[in-house]
Amino acid sequence: MKIYRFLALVCLVATASAAFAQGSLDSYIELLRSDLQTQKKALITEAMQFTEAEATVFWPMYREYELEGSKLMDRRVAALKDYAANYETMTDKKAQELIKNSFKLQKDRISLREEYYNKATKIMSIKKASLWAQVETQIQNLIDAKIAAELPLLK
Repeated sequence: MKIYRFLALVCLVATASAAFAQGSLDSYIELLRSDLQTQKKALITEAMQFTEAEATVFWPMYREYELEGSKLMDRRVAALKDYAANYETMTDKKAQELIKNSFKLQKDRISLREEYYNKATKIMSIKKASLWAQVETQIQNLIDAKIAAELPLLK
């Protein structure tokens, strides 16, 4: 059941820009991001089945990961806004800038996940750290798929 609530939240995040003016969009995105973090934590908790000792060492590391990840999310939101702002008048130069930024963002997200996977292997078993990386990747893939489904292709 939790996965369905999470997917509904992802749908809202992906389509928020179509529903709100710029002024209220930013505050709405922040609200959705907060909700998304809560849902992610619940999914991770459910999947990981932490012992008390594991939870004690995992969550501080995860908060650091989320803090770094929020910087990447800021970049992604800015990129989506830039795409939307230029959609009707897209030039070759702008399209190239946007896709190169997209590639860089994808690389940075993978690097961040890998960095924190390595940190996780130092505080828990490799299997448990791998499970976290798998869950985190699946959540991100769901978000990416929803955004991709909602994002109009270039004309």
